[in-house]
Amino acid sequence: MRRALAALPLILILSTAAVGQTSGVQLTTPASAKEGEGIAKVLADFAAAWNSHDAKAFSMVFAEDADFTNVRGVSAQGRSEVEKFHAPRFTTIFKDTHLTITGSKIRFIKPDVAAVDATWEMTGMTDIPKRQGLLNFVMTREGGTWLIAVMHNMDLPPPS
Repeated sequence: MRRALAALPLILILSTAAVGQTSGVQLTTPASAKEGEGIAKVLADFAAAWNSHDAKAFSMVFAEDADFTNVRGVSAQGRSEVEKFHAPRFTTIFKDTHLTITGSKIRFIKPDVAAVDATWEMTGMTDIPKRQGLLNFVMTREGGTWLIAVMHNMDLPPPS
């Protein structure tokens, strides 16, 4: 068990680096490598769907009854509403954007519930050269699959 936990950071870095979308996964509570990998996969799939500007794929990392709130405080409830919210934005304001998850911190509240903070950077917007922010998730494991139950997003100020 100790060996598996000791190898977890390397496993997570290698599995997410292969996708090229996430890095720096940090577990703040004990968990199995499998659980950490499951959450890292959600983050990688989230970024990959964003970068392909695919609202359907983006919505699939959310639970059916998910709550989503963007940086402006606008909300969508449910997977289908998350998809409807993003579809027009992926063809307009975010059509040329690229999102990178730059780090994450996972705290397991229960074996099937995790609080996840993920920092991000976005390029490709015409009016802002580079944005950065923080995604705050509550993820739940349903039927062996981790999904986003609650998401809040916020912009962070540029470094001074």
